[in-house]
Amino acid sequence: MSGKSVALRWNKAKVGAALLTIFLLFYLVLTFQRGWLLLTTGGWVAHVMGAALLVLPIIGVWALVRELLFGAAMERLAGVLEAEGGLPPDDLPRTPGGRIVRSAADEAFGRYRHEAEAAPDDWRSWFRLSCAYDVSGDRRRARSTMRYAISMEKRERA
Repeated sequence: MSGKSVALRWNKAKVGAALLTIFLLFYLVLTFQRGWLLLTTGGWVAHVMGAALLVLPIIGVWALVRELLFGAAMERLAGVLEAEGGLPPDDLPRTPGGRIVRSAADEAFGRYRHEAEAAPDDWRSWFRLSCAYDVSGDRRRARSTMRYAISMEKRERA
């Protein structure tokens, strides 16, 4: 994949994340406003609903900040690996629809799993394993492994 198409996809992803963040913040402000209106209205049912509507935006902001920090940390680590020449290559075969061939992804996964087992204290190997989980279709483990790589890198910097 050419550098120009990666940069274009990267910019689209950032614009999409920014737009979703703006829409979510707008929604959370409206929810908070409605919660406040219900709290200042008479009746215990309105007060309970208002309190719930005040708690939901707080949880939403927490989740939003957590995901944005996760994305920024992941991008920072990818930049470090790119500068070192350690990012996994995007050379797996694809279907005509553009999806990565599952058997090739599973084979690559085995390589990165062995690398992480051989160097359990290296965040770089865990970052690459996370990428392998992602292309294999296991998003939950990919995110979990990436969080582990981020925490390892933070400890290394400290």
